Amino acid sequence: MNSGFFGAFGGRYVAEVLRGPLDELDLAFQEASRDATFWEEFHRIGAEYVGRPTPLLFAENSTRELGGARLYIKLEGLANTGAHKINNAVGQALLARRMGKHRIIAETGAGQHGLATAAICAKLGLECTVYMGEVDINRQRPNVYLMEVFGATVVPVASGSRTLKDAVNEALRDWAGSYDTTHYIIGSALGPSPYPDMVREFQSVIGQEVVRQLSEREVTPTAMVACVGGGSNAIGFFAPYLEREAPRLIGVEAGGRGPEPGQHAARLNGLGRTGIVQGYKSLFLLDDDGQVSHTHSVSAGLDYPGVGPQLAWLGEQGRIEFRTATDEQALEAVQFFARNEGVVFALESAHGGYQAMQLARSLSSNDAVVVNMSGRGDKDLFITARELMPETWHEFLVSEATSIAASLEEGRSR
Repeated sequence: MNSGFFGAFGGRYVAEVLRGPLDELDLAFQEASRDATFWEEFHRIGAEYVGRPTPLLFAENSTRELGGARLYIKLEGLANTGAHKINNAVGQALLARRMGKHRIIAETGAGQHGLATAAICAKLGLECTVYMGEVDINRQRPNVYLMEVFGATVVPVASGSRTLKDAVNEALRDWAGSYDTTHYIIGSALGPSPYPDMVREFQSVIGQEVVRQLSEREVTPTAMVACVGGGSNAIGFFAPYLEREAPRLIGVEAGGRGPEPGQHAARLNGLGRTGIVQGYKSLFLLDDDGQVSHTHSVSAGLDYPGVGPQLAWLGEQGRIEFRTATDEQALEAVQFFARNEGVVFALESAHGGYQAMQLARSLSSNDAVVVNMSGRGDKDLFITARELMPETWHEFLVSEATSIAASLEEGRSR
């Protein structure tokens, strides 16, 4: 890596108005990285507020059912707010406070980054605005509700595909006009430098814990598996192993409904093209005119058309293998782990879970596979219930809508 680049990927391709704020952020991050008191506070909040370390579960029932390698699950979904996103949100919020910024903005897709940002802003007394596409608001309503409970302002984005990439665009526009008082917390390991480095460092707490937890059990991992949208959970999970030859590192993208354009979000399986989008150079799903293509995934957090530059480079180098899981396969994994282990994977994490299942089946009992459950599935209730129990869920929603309508009518008549 050199000057914000990972091979040919990365960099800082932004308008002149954002060069100063990014230089300021880069300097602040470098200074904080060398300050032991900064990391002491980061780890203190991690222990007292986030709930670190998160457990590493030996999935005994799943291992027996699959009949191959021993399977371990890093239960990152047990972190406060329900996903790994809180690690980065804490680090960047502390950095913002150190820089004297009192207002925070963020983008969110599945809602977990927005929720984590809203939560830490409430704890640290910072103003918070979250940009979220209208499509994602509709399918992730529980997280929108919780963001607003924490006091954040959620701004619906109606432009473009009304999903994550459009939320990023709006957040960048806001930051360009407010950087004197505002810090933009990007939620994944992408964007202009220094964001990919910052997010990796704050999320590497996941991988560092896994190393210790496996060592305590005298387990040598054969493979590590994580879902990949922008890449924050994967790069943090893989971080301690990136410069080693082993274990195998496997990233799993959204195969969606199939390989046709617009039906998936798989960029690292030969379908992505090199481009410069939203301030950085990486692999993106682009059409023949170089415009960002539409994507699809049952999971709101994996339908981003690009990927973090370090992951793109590591894929090019062959250090990380990339696979896909379809919508149907992710839902299969949700049910498998719920019934065998009593844990509900977030739909994003379930993509990694599905490929971990397939890999475990193909290996022997001498091998060990570790999958990162980067989030838990509470947030996906309105998606998974509709997909898995449509009739029951429809009856419940009709009943609830009727009850709410009656309460509102009663209130208006008083």
